[in-house]
Amino acid sequence: MAHPKSRVSKSRKNKRRTHHKAVIPQLAICKTTGEPHLMHRAYWHEGSMFYKGKVVIQAKEVEEVE
Repeated sequence: MAHPKSRVSKSRKNKRRTHHKAVIPQLAICKTTGEPHLMHRAYWHEGSMFYKGKVVIQAKEVEEVE
């Protein structure tokens, strides 16, 4: 069985556990498009994929057929 070499204080233990309390996902607003999106995630906007305000995947241009 695991046995700690020294005691971990309450404040140190609680600092480690603070990250598990987020209830709602954290949203960020893109400076380029103004779209809300999940932080540290790529997102689609008007057919193009953006990440950190830059186009990662360009949208396909649809040719008009007459």
